[in-house]
Amino acid sequence: MNLLNKDILLKNALWLFLMIMTIVHLGSCKNDIKQINALTSDLNLPNQSGKNYEVQYTDSGRLQLKFKAPLIARYVKKEGGPYYEFPAGIEVVFYDKDANPESRITAGYAKYFESKNLWEARDSVVVRNLKTYEQLDTEQLFWDMNKKIVYSQIFTKITNKDGVYYGEKGFEATQDMKKYKLIGSSGSVNVKNEKEK
Repeated sequence: MNLLNKDILLKNALWLFLMIMTIVHLGSCKNDIKQINALTSDLNLPNQSGKNYEVQYTDSGRLQLKFKAPLIARYVKKEGGPYYEFPAGIEVVFYDKDANPESRITAGYAKYFESKNLWEARDSVVVRNLKTYEQLDTEQLFWDMNKKIVYSQIFTKITNKDGVYYGEKGFEATQDMKKYKLIGSSGSVNVKNEKEK
């Protein structure tokens, strides 16, 4: 056998070997749906997601609030029911009857539990009244929309024209923040001099 025939035979044998190995490999691969679901369930991927989310809520043609979030993710099959997560934070601006900004809430992270109608905000939560300049600062805040209350169970600071007040164990308030009580309270009060009156 000459050298040219040996080279052709070697190339054909190599090609045949690769084809057999490919067929054997493909035959051994199975798409077991249970195995695939088990592998992907640990990834904790959202059912829906989006970027630069912005909503304007109006009632009878009147702007009531604007909601902004850089990222949004919705999870359906989770313990405690479906929820929305805002991992890059939120900004909510509430408007008065004349469509002027009245108050603003910002937080570094937020979550909304659909079945409970409950919001949780965390990471540098600031609630500011843009007209009276009253401000609430805390690291965690809950808004129970069914009970129409806002509360925290950790350290909270409220600043207003009369002084600075601390709730060592949080606070509870009506959702419009017109009535509130601090839990484990302390603070400092601004006292006006008689000459200032």
